[in-house]
Amino acid sequence: MKKTDKLNNIRNIGIIAHIDAGKTTVTERVLYYTGRSHKIGEVHDGEAVMDWMVDEQERGITITSAVTTCQWNGRDIQLIDTPGHVDFTIEVERSLRVLDGAVGVFCAVGGVEPQSETVWRQADRYKVPKIAFINKLDRIGANFFGTVQMLRERLKADPLILQIPIGAEDSFSGVVDLIRMQQIRWDDDTLGASYSTGDIDSDLREDAEIYREQLLETLAEVDDGIMEAYLAEAPIDTKVILAAIRKATVALRLVPVLCGSALKNKGIQPLLDAIVQFLPSPAEVPAINGVHPETGEAILCHPEEKAPLAALIFKVSMVEGRKLSFVRVYSGKLIAGTDVYNPSRNKKEKLSRILMMHANKRERVDLAGPGAIVGVVGLKDSSTGETLCQQEHPVLLEKMEFYEPVISVAVEPKTHSDQEKLQQVLEKFMAEDPTLRVQEDEDTGQTILSGMGELHLEVITSRMQREFNTQVNVGKPQVVYRETIESVASGSAVFDKEVAGNRHYGEVTLRLEPLPRGKGNRFVSRLVPEELSSILVKAVEKGVMESLESGILMGYPVVDVKAVLTGATTRESNGTELAFTVAASMAVREALSQGMSLNSRGGKIESIEPKLGVQTIKATVPLARMFGYSTSLRSATQGRGTFSMQFSRFDRN
Repeated sequence: MKKTDKLNNIRNIGIIAHIDAGKTTVTERVLYYTGRSHKIGEVHDGEAVMDWMVDEQERGITITSAVTTCQWNGRDIQLIDTPGHVDFTIEVERSLRVLDGAVGVFCAVGGVEPQSETVWRQADRYKVPKIAFINKLDRIGANFFGTVQMLRERLKADPLILQIPIGAEDSFSGVVDLIRMQQIRWDDDTLGASYSTGDIDSDLREDAEIYREQLLETLAEVDDGIMEAYLAEAPIDTKVILAAIRKATVALRLVPVLCGSALKNKGIQPLLDAIVQFLPSPAEVPAINGVHPETGEAILCHPEEKAPLAALIFKVSMVEGRKLSFVRVYSGKLIAGTDVYNPSRNKKEKLSRILMMHANKRERVDLAGPGAIVGVVGLKDSSTGETLCQQEHPVLLEKMEFYEPVISVAVEPKTHSDQEKLQQVLEKFMAEDPTLRVQEDEDTGQTILSGMGELHLEVITSRMQREFNTQVNVGKPQVVYRETIESVASGSAVFDKEVAGNRHYGEVTLRLEPLPRGKGNRFVSRLVPEELSSILVKAVEKGVMESLESGILMGYPVVDVKAVLTGATTRESNGTELAFTVAASMAVREALSQGMSLNSRGGKIESIEPKLGVQTIKATVPLARMFGYSTSLRSATQGRGTFSMQFSRFDRN
């Protein structure tokens, strides 16, 4: 087989959907009917091949994207099953970054659900051609045509119906193929592995002809050849229709729609046919853009094995304590045992092993060419989003965008041995997951773990125990407050004492003024050198600043205050730096007690802006009121709402 033919026979696709739409069930049937698996693994039994993590099996959800390869009709399908839960959106994001096509799975009962909108927009952003598979037609309340309408309204897609269901709910038994005008029914005795095609039943014929007409009308709008034949009422060959659908799908103009029930083993083989017929190969997508890391010159990376290497690390996993990097090759080739160059870090790395992946199982290969999605062992320093190339032909591919964490918890080790392991374990998780952040709070001394949601952090802490035997207590982070003043206030104080046999005297009068939020603290002296020497002014400033480190309400630091030295009295022999430092501190305390000192709280909406079909709200919000907000927001918006949070300033009511 020619190398160009081999490239044309590859399909890199992802399965994307809202949680519980049936993505993993669809994937398990794909593996079974392509011969990749010899039994069907069920999600509800915890036996799905692609959900191999213990947490996935226990919870019945996909947490991490899993890669596998199978064959159908002479084509190699490299498939990634992605999570549907909003907390693991980054897994979808980095998968779509390296895929050439996607299958959106929709529940015929729930229709286009909130996370479906999110993942669809992600695919749109990366210009990924898509097929829609409307699943669960056997369920009570299933509505095929209602779901198609939701594709139009909510996703702004242009659906092209290729099949209509035979029956509905418990009477669903097959589909009508509108391209070939035949019906397909599956054999329940063979778990759907065998199926029969035949003439369309008379009671379905009228509906089939109506939707066949709509299919041709829609294609005529995007294909001149179909348009001419349609207007001339000439017969249109099936091959011509298939070619027109493929062209429109790859160009992102139409979304082919198929249907079935994965759990009941119906509809998967035609979906596989559609994947190889309508979704593009790596040779059919535009060459990926890169830049020279030093000159910034634009570089096109063509999918050719003889071209210089350009590959992207889109995911890192820690498997049995070893680092496994997932890589998409765009041009050139990876060869096991050779060196590659990481221009982001200006480092050479060695490719110890190259692995073809099947969920958590691996098969060693010597070489991976354009279009390949493989696991790589041996990359010590390289991380997610970085490029691998040749040092003599350096190139930087566009980096991946990562989401900011939205929720935090405080973690503390249960025992001394856990303390020793905790930091190392957290570093491994951060290497895997770019949406996970860890920081030490200087004010409270707590270790703060931040992520995309409560489930995300719950899974991380569960994995600490399961995979690394590290036990932690989890709680809410302590909120750090600040104090300030609301009005101008004055204070004065005298320090007159004998210390260590020496007399110390200093009298200070000062004024505190509130500053705008976020401006910090300032000190200004209104005295001339004849009134107080510069050395003693410095002593006053020291006393002021030290005193502002602890407020009078709850001991929090005082911020956004201007201290003005307005008067001072000294005695020639007894005026000392110690006396003026202490007197200044006492004067500040007096002024704070009069200045309506208060805790920093409060918040408000600052702007609402439309952006890409959604509303973006910018607001300042008290941190103490943000605990549990992620769950509340998703509940109030049916899962559509997301947010990011960063420190703005300390504020007042």
